Amino acid sequence: MIMPFKEMTRLNKLIHEPARLAVMNALSACTVAEFLFLQELTGLTKGNLSSHLSKLEKAGYIHIDKQFVRKKIPHTTIQITPNGQSALSNYWQQFDHIRELTKKWQKKA
Repeated sequence: MIMPFKEMTRLNKLIHEPARLAVMNALSACTVAEFLFLQELTGLTKGNLSSHLSKLEKAGYIHIDKQFVRKKIPHTTIQITPNGQSALSNYWQQFDHIRELTKKWQKKA
């Protein structure tokens, strides 16, 4: 029998981190989100959110568009990419599989 605990180590670690998981789920639910909206939604500081977004962008999971209003005020929008949507979907499928394995394991233990 497959041990659910070993399967947990195979979860996408980039997405599994709570702040990034929150960001990915929020972006999955909308077409595009502004930086300040994501900051308010997650409760992260600007620097912390920026760091997480950079990691997700580097992986190709999100696209960040930064423009300036009146040449001074930054306006940053973020959207999930098809690759990011696929990775998130795979993450949840794998997570559900682990939950099912755990239920079966508990009944036999």
